[in-house]
Amino acid sequence: MTETLSNAADRWKPLTELLHALLERIAVEVPGCLGAALTVSQGDRSPRVLATAGVAERLVPAHLTHGGPVAIAAATGEPVTTDDLFGDPRWPGLTRDTLFSDVRYEAVRGAVALPGDWDDNGTFVLSATLDRAPGAGPLAILRRYAKLTEMTLVVAETATAGDPGQMLELLASRAAIEQAKGAIMAVRRCPPEEAWQTLRRASQEFNVKVRELAVALVEHVGGGVAAQPEGTPEIRPGEPAHHAAERLWAAFAAK
Repeated sequence: MTETLSNAADRWKPLTELLHALLERIAVEVPGCLGAALTVSQGDRSPRVLATAGVAERLVPAHLTHGGPVAIAAATGEPVTTDDLFGDPRWPGLTRDTLFSDVRYEAVRGAVALPGDWDDNGTFVLSATLDRAPGAGPLAILRRYAKLTEMTLVVAETATAGDPGQMLELLASRAAIEQAKGAIMAVRRCPPEEAWQTLRRASQEFNVKVRELAVALVEHVGGGVAAQPEGTPEIRPGEPAHHAAERLWAAFAAK
C-alpha cells in the first residue's frame, strides 16, 4: 500500500530534532552559511524536505518547485554549486524578486548541494545556502557529514519500519552493500562514495537489485557463498545478478 504523506511525516517525526541539530552543526561550520537542509526521496518518489535550518526553510522547497541546486543534485546524483543562486541560468524560475521579497533573503549569494544514498532505494541531498561564493570549502564540509547523515537515515528507517520482517531485510541489505563496497574500494582504491555510485550504476545498467548485485559480487570475489547476518532473510542473487557481478569485476581487472 502506498504510504500517505501524513503517515510518512509521522514515521519520520522522532528524527526531526536530531536532524535539525545536525543541520545546525553544519551551519556553524560552513563559512557564511545562512541555512542548511536535508531532502530525501525513495524509489521514483519526488524529493521532499525532511529538515531545515535558517533561510533554507523557505528556500529549499522553492528549489524543488522552481529549480535550483537541490533539485539538480537530486536528479543527477552529482554535487551542485553556484556563486549566484538567484541569477544562475540553470534555474531561471528561482528569482529573489518574485519569490523572496523578505529582507532576510537579501544576503543570499551562493549555495551548495551534495547528493548521497542511504540504501538501495533511497537518496538524500545535503545543502547549504551562503552569503558568499562557496569555493571548495563548504562542499568538503558537507562530505564530512554525508556518512553521518546516511547512517542516521539507515538507523531511523530500520527502527521505524512497522514490519519486523522489513527491518531484517533492511539490515541484510545494508550488510551486503557494505561488503561489496569494501571489495570495490580495495580494488579501485576509491572512497566509499565512489564505490557506492559504481555499485548503483551497475545495478541500473544490468537491471538488477543493488542488494542482489552486492551479494553476487562478494561471492564472485570470494569464490563461494557470501556470509550473511545470522537471523536475517537470505539474499539469493539470480543468474542476472551473477552475470552483472562477473562483468563488473572483469571491468575492474581490465583497468
